[in-house]
Amino acid sequence: MKNNDLTSCLNSELNPDTIGLSDMDTRSLLTTINQADSTVAEIIRQVIPDISAAIDQIATRIAQGGRLFYVGAGTSGRLAVLDSAECPPTFGTDPELVQSIIAGGHAAMLHAVENVEDSATESIVELKQRNACADDIIIGLAASGRTPFTLAAIEYGNQLGALTIAITTRGPGPISQIAQMAISPDVGPEVLSGSTRMKSGTAQKMMLGMISTGVMVRLGKVHRNLMVDVIASNEKLERRAERIVSEICGISQSEAARYLSYVDYKPRLAILMNELGVSVETAKSIAEQQKYRSLQQQLNDNAA
Repeated sequence: MKNNDLTSCLNSELNPDTIGLSDMDTRSLLTTINQADSTVAEIIRQVIPDISAAIDQIATRIAQGGRLFYVGAGTSGRLAVLDSAECPPTFGTDPELVQSIIAGGHAAMLHAVENVEDSATESIVELKQRNACADDIIIGLAASGRTPFTLAAIEYGNQLGALTIAITTRGPGPISQIAQMAISPDVGPEVLSGSTRMKSGTAQKMMLGMISTGVMVRLGKVHRNLMVDVIASNEKLERRAERIVSEICGISQSEAARYLSYVDYKPRLAILMNELGVSVETAKSIAEQQKYRSLQQQLNDNAA
């Protein structure tokens, strides 16, 4: 990165509106932060067309056998890990389907390893170890779009023929120019100048939540607004699974629990059994053979 480019980037971080931050009383301080945070949703609304286009492309790739990789450093990487980790329990996906690559590895989740973000090779090593290929999607997250770790991943993805998407939060950056698709809202300078864990982090969290949820809806992992593939790994989630089956099938929760007990508490299978009047084996066969068909499509396709 050229020094003058970095200087320009750092200058854009300065926030003249919050120079008096350290002199504010606590309530004024929090009001200032809250007012800044409240602007983020509207800024994200303006890039919904770009997010929508990305979701449709990602869903198409995954339906054809691709995987989704998030790549980021620092706050961007930690938010990527958070979103990817939530996909298996929420949508019942294979942990390999949505993965995250954070500069510094898992240790960077708990301790800052900021120097690794300057590496132009580490992200490529990770992608190679995970056998990234042309079928996959690589999303690079960087507030300014200048992080070498993330830029390198996008460049490597382009070489592979993968779908590459850049997400920045201070408008278009260098990564936006090299990725095939770009989502580039500008949330403006932070209340605490340069601390991108604040508005930029909020914006990234919102966009990642929209992307993963939107993709999973497109892949049939949601029925109405219910998580029909939720993994019921504790008592609370078992009760949720029972309510989901009860709501969709119009049966009591005790009856829903009976169906769920036959299929390891997997709501989709319990619903297929009840609605189609089929065996456990047949319900499993429908779900496995029609992997990315929505529950409604599976019910329609297999109705007597």
